[in-house]
Amino acid sequence: MRLPDSVTGSFLVVLGVAAAYGGWILPPVPGQPVGPNVFPLVIGTGLALCGLAIVFGIGHSFEEEEELIPLEDGQAAVAPPPPGKLYGLRALLPPALLLFYVFAADRLGFIITAAIMVYITSTALGAKWKLALPLAALSPFAIHLIFGKLLRVPLPAGLLPTPW
Repeated sequence: MRLPDSVTGSFLVVLGVAAAYGGWILPPVPGQPVGPNVFPLVIGTGLALCGLAIVFGIGHSFEEEEELIPLEDGQAAVAPPPPGKLYGLRALLPPALLLFYVFAADRLGFIITAAIMVYITSTALGAKWKLALPLAALSPFAIHLIFGKLLRVPLPAGLLPTPW
């Protein structure tokens, strides 16, 4: 079953708003500027923004067109992409990236480790290098700002410390 992007995106917007509202109603911690309400607010806002991007079709031009194969009775079917020999090993990517982060973050630092992880993940999900490289260059800094400054999570500096 295939759902239209407007339905899927709207569901993510509603889920994000619900998560943000759940964080909003949590009581703050006395004497601390950042409490337990900030994390659900950040995640909910990000989820709602991603849902809006799906609803409005942002990034739709990066998707490849589906190839239709005519069937004998005049209908058309969508051709699945031909899987390679190692196609099934993509399921091991999340635990492998988690182990990579554990072993590399202290030596390389958060920025370099996150850039490598974003590049590997985006290329494994089908992004071309023209999209994967800018994502890998810019998103670690945004993630570092969110976790380091807003949520006050200490992140390893490593070889490339952040300028802030």
